[in-house]
Amino acid sequence: MPESEQTMGAAGEPDHDALLRANLERVFNERDPLRRASALTDLFVEEPVMYEPTGVVRGRAAIATVAGKLLDQFGPTFRFTPTRKAVGHHGLGSLQWQAGPEGEPVLVTGADVAEIVDGRIARLWVLLDPPAV
Repeated sequence: MPESEQTMGAAGEPDHDALLRANLERVFNERDPLRRASALTDLFVEEPVMYEPTGVVRGRAAIATVAGKLLDQFGPTFRFTPTRKAVGHHGLGSLQWQAGPEGEPVLVTGADVAEIVDGRIARLWVLLDPPAV
């Protein structure tokens, strides 16, 4: 069964938690480029857009490149981890997360907010929390 069908909940609403957790695990924590590309095909519409604090990223391949560069930049044990269950309704979902090297202090926290169309991510906003003082 395709991942998009697995992430559909009752009454036609997507399973926001399953979809957004799959995005973190299968796209943003995936170090293998072929597996990351396959996940993007499963989880994202054909022409997705991702909004980051530093710019706008268009297309699955470009999102895959951003995810790969993040993982390369922060080292082999860097991971994104959800901090609570995702919430959503009427085509919008949100998942809070934290990230950092495994077993070390958290480096960044934030949330992914996704517009979901037919069970797939069409637009993704990556929102970073301000650094703790």
